[in-house]
Amino acid sequence: MAKSSGISIVNRKAYHDYYIEESLEAGIVLKGSEIKSIREGKVSLRDAYAKPENGELWLFHSHIASYDAASYNTHQPTRPRKLLLHKEEINRLTKRVAQRGLTLVPLKLYIKHGIAKMEIGVGKGKKVYDKREVIIRRETEREMRRALKLSRR
Repeated sequence: MAKSSGISIVNRKAYHDYYIEESLEAGIVLKGSEIKSIREGKVSLRDAYAKPENGELWLFHSHIASYDAASYNTHQPTRPRKLLLHKEEINRLTKRVAQRGLTLVPLKLYIKHGIAKMEIGVGKGKKVYDKREVIIRRETEREMRRALKLSRR
């Protein structure tokens, strides 16, 4: 078996919309056609979030496209998917989300040792002015790099 297949789907919107305080790796329960779609990279985590329910952790609104070569019993693209964590981790995350108003956001989906894994982040939402500050800082850094590059020539 290969260590990793190089497939990594990153949720860039999560880093833009949230301050990520902590992240952890979770397994994900999939059907056969879903893992094949993941290997093809046909996944979107843009509006996805995780939520604890009845002592389990569930992933909602993630979109895994249907596999073209699948038979008649293919999967629904946006169905809820169970995330696999230890019971203590689920309880700790449930308490943090309930008390502080934090959100569980999927950050990455990747294949590790042939098994699909998801990196979940505990995030606090950014305000609009925080997002603007980040954009302004990024633009000024880009301009400084350009100026340095031009001065070296």
